[in-house]
Amino acid sequence: MMDIKQCVAKGLLRRDVPDNEKAAKSIERAWHKIEVAKKVLKIVPEEAVANAYASMFHAARSLLFRDGYVEKSHFALFVYVKEQYADRLELRFLNELNTLRLDRHAINYGLDPIRIDYGEAKNVIETAEDFIKAVEGVLKK
Repeated sequence: MMDIKQCVAKGLLRRDVPDNEKAAKSIERAWHKIEVAKKVLKIVPEEAVANAYASMFHAARSLLFRDGYVEKSHFALFVYVKEQYADRLELRFLNELNTLRLDRHAINYGLDPIRIDYGEAKNVIETAEDFIKAVEGVLKK
């Protein structure tokens, strides 16, 4: 698996000025995506899952902004969070972030329909909410 140094070397991550304002805005965006996920849950569970992933993406991205990084790929964001925050975020969150990253890709770009039922999508939304709260806790330290 690639590490942060390799992601930087390949241009998938780049150093930037640490920015707490962008971090806060990214958390706001994460909560917005959760609300969107809840609104579409009963209509199109697959879109609820895609929005739940987007909420996790934005929450994770807030950590990068705070640390002075910008991602150029969803995979690099996962690599960064896993490498830098595995000791502060539950493993279930890191696993779900990666799983949903792959699911989102299949939902948005795949040619075969993805079937996700209401219950599964509801669980994903709940996990995403817990992830955002966990990230907020890390940001406060």
